[in-house]
Amino acid sequence: MAVPYVLLSCAMSVDGYIDDTSGERLLLSNAEDFDRVDAIRAASDAILIGASTIRRDNPRLVVNSEERRAARVAQGLPEFPLKVTVTGTGDLDPGLKSWHHGGEKAVYCPDGVAAKVRETLGDLATVVGTGHTLDLPYVLADLAGRGIGRLLVEGGSTIHAQFLTAGLADEIHLAIAPFFVGQLDAPRFVGPGTFTNDLHHRMTLAEVRAIGDVALLRYLPKAPV
Repeated sequence: MAVPYVLLSCAMSVDGYIDDTSGERLLLSNAEDFDRVDAIRAASDAILIGASTIRRDNPRLVVNSEERRAARVAQGLPEFPLKVTVTGTGDLDPGLKSWHHGGEKAVYCPDGVAAKVRETLGDLATVVGTGHTLDLPYVLADLAGRGIGRLLVEGGSTIHAQFLTAGLADEIHLAIAPFFVGQLDAPRFVGPGTFTNDLHHRMTLAEVRAIGDVALLRYLPKAPV
């Protein structure tokens, strides 16, 4: 069964944190790296994010470059990639920026909370039930059926861990910021789990690149076939 190519993208501190415990979003990347991510968004068919990250960061999740958006349209693509939110609880705020910027939106959630999400969001997003649980393989299969060939996953910790423990990621981009956070309760790149890439199943390091003062590490989790 065909599924999208899944790229996980994350910026983190040297000690593995993706945010701090303040109320403000922690900016881990520099301007050059933010532009790199914008280019990856423009090359993706959809961008996926977890509901907790939307609640915490309130991102717009759009392609910022007018030139890149115009290039998408010239290729016959929508101006913006499909914006995908996954939620287990259905606790979503219709006033957040994500619902009011960019193009089409979709929400994937367990069947038990789908009616709640539809009532909350109205016509802001297409709501798709995934069965009794939030079933990521089902999400990928459904996205493939909607013509999504390349999926960019932008977090947060729980979503990244779910993709990686299930062996669903094809590529990982880690942007390492040159400082420490050092707060025990701050969110990390992933939470605890049984990962498919352990001591005996190492990832392939495909690229190491300096982007100003940020180090980009590009990993391929799946073994070559």
